[in-house]
Amino acid sequence: MRALPLQVALLACIAALAGCGLGAGPAPTAVKLLVTSDFGARAIDPVASPVIRGQETVMSLLLRNHHVTTRFGGGFVQSIEGLAGGTEGGRPVDWFYYVNGVEAPEGAAATNVHPGDHIWWDHHDWSQTAHTPAVVGSFPEPFLNGLAGKRLPVRVECADATGRACRTVAERLRHAHVPAAIAAIGAGGGKTLRVMVGPWTAVRAEPGIRGIEKGPATSGVYARVTSEGSSISLLDPDGKTVRTLAAGAGLIAATRQEEDAPLWVVTGTDASGVEAAAQAFDQSSLENRFAVATMAGQTISLPALAATGTSE
Repeated sequence: MRALPLQVALLACIAALAGCGLGAGPAPTAVKLLVTSDFGARAIDPVASPVIRGQETVMSLLLRNHHVTTRFGGGFVQSIEGLAGGTEGGRPVDWFYYVNGVEAPEGAAATNVHPGDHIWWDHHDWSQTAHTPAVVGSFPEPFLNGLAGKRLPVRVECADATGRACRTVAERLRHAHVPAAIAAIGAGGGKTLRVMVGPWTAVRAEPGIRGIEKGPATSGVYARVTSEGSSISLLDPDGKTVRTLAAGAGLIAATRQEEDAPLWVVTGTDASGVEAAAQAFDQSSLENRFAVATMAGQTISLPALAATGTSE
């Protein structure tokens, strides 16, 4: 989410950088700060251990650790390390931020940083959608530390609760110190973090998941699955199909509806596609990616940034 206009007091605070966002509370620990461009494809001036002083906001943390310029009186991030929002090649580009893999509902100066938070700023083309409600690239977040400092219950909902794909996803979460219950698909959502595991024909009954069939403008996911689940089209930032995967294809993506907890899906065109996606359900495969597709041992970042062939 782009930083929204700030209140007058916060604008003054940004101008006085040393004091911006600081509270009397202790500094949050184990915080990660990531700045990238092109949907996570390129890291920008990586900071291994961000400097934190007292209670930070997302904006103050960014200002403290990167060279930042703002616009509209300091309410929006204009540039980070010289990379600015505006237009590139006639397409709109800007800075968006995510906390624990979730698009924040408030401006960066109004969002406090909590212990363990993974703060991710990305500069990208938003011609297809300015709303990407959730991404997978902060895994094991949001499962480990939750949202707004509150850990949420986690449930793995499976088409086959005894199948290998279901067990793999649950084991990967537990390995990340995330206890996860296993249930049948359709157990309900609300404030529970859900991971739906199964072929597309089984998971599409969930309305939040079905939006992926309509592309990024609806779901924020740069893929489009046919309603019968026979193929997965990989889309570029313009929303154009650059590759279509068929038998054995998998997909890992996240989305969100209104105030519900994020909803993740580990799916595929068939059983082998679901198993391949489950095998990619780990930090090394998902890191810094908005969503991923899997095919023939490959893990493909989404959106697809270059044409990589047609059908499989």
